Amino acid sequence: MKQKVLCGADVLARDGFDFQGKCGLITNHTGVLRNLSSTVDMLKERCNLVALFGPEHGVRGDVQAGESITSYTDKKTALPVYSLYGDGISESEKALTSLDTVIFDIQDVGARFYTYAYTMTDAMKLCAECGIKFIVLDRPNPLGGLKAEGTILDRRFSSFVGRFPTPTRCGLTIGEFALMMNETENMGCDLTVIPMEGWKREMYYDDTDLVFIQPSPNIPTVDTAFAYIGTCIFEETNLSEGRGTTKPFEMIGAPWLDSKAVIEKIGEQGGVILRECSFTPTFSDYKDTFCRGIQLHVTDRKPFSPFAVGIKLLDTIRKTHSEFEIEPSITNLIGTDDIFRPDFDPDTFIAREGKKIAEWQSCSKKWYLY
Repeated sequence: MKQKVLCGADVLARDGFDFQGKCGLITNHTGVLRNLSSTVDMLKERCNLVALFGPEHGVRGDVQAGESITSYTDKKTALPVYSLYGDGISESEKALTSLDTVIFDIQDVGARFYTYAYTMTDAMKLCAECGIKFIVLDRPNPLGGLKAEGTILDRRFSSFVGRFPTPTRCGLTIGEFALMMNETENMGCDLTVIPMEGWKREMYYDDTDLVFIQPSPNIPTVDTAFAYIGTCIFEETNLSEGRGTTKPFEMIGAPWLDSKAVIEKIGEQGGVILRECSFTPTFSDYKDTFCRGIQLHVTDRKPFSPFAVGIKLLDTIRKTHSEFEIEPSITNLIGTDDIFRPDFDPDTFIAREGKKIAEWQSCSKKWYLY
């Protein structure tokens, strides 16, 4: 039976909030109440909402990854919309710092390389510098709040796809992440998090009674979000990560990939079945080209460690295919350059990083809200 959950926006709509001065909202299409009405409409009735700000993919969530977005006027609300993603955002930052209160309401996916969290923390830093109050309306971590995995990012590889020394999969809600980064990164932001009601750490998104709205064009389901933890790293290789198909991040492939040989070499992995498949992307890498691929079928989320599976796939393909190419910038996604060491061993690497993850997660409990 699904658990009734009220997100921070629902709690605010029910209980109200003492908003101060001119308000701005950082949001996108996932910023909705339980009945799927917009947080924008709700806040227009409760505060002096004067501007909207969008992350990567835009306020409506219809822009593909990495594409720039210009400022415009929202047709429905007549509010100015500013982009907080990409180069040339000085106009947006100026608009942000003219406010008294900034509100953040976006559904995250719980992956370090997902950019919404850094749109939030960058805005928090600006608000701290200007004495602006910052409010986060909390939402579930789709991957649950019990498990963390991957690597702890080395600050040498800090970027907009990994800003802080946190795990690949952190096991925190976006509100908890804000609280932790505000303190550990010494931001000094006047931060308030409005918690959810009904959510528990052991719950995945589809354990709740909330509708899952895909947070970006290539994360259509909760299972995609799980696979993404392990397969996003293939964005920085000459394999397709499944963009341009109906199963982005749940499939990887290339015209030259020997899927059977890779699957046989890796062997069985907990909670997932690796299956030979084929696909022809309609856009992105290998557009309109037949690819031989590997699909990840998640059978049991609890034992499934997507990051470990992704690293083993990468290492196996590298050792079995001379055609395979890895971009140096993959270090920004993985958070370390260890994979380029000549003595790299995936099992040793995963075990070593696992000890760091356990220490980080023990520390992170200080900021748990649930």
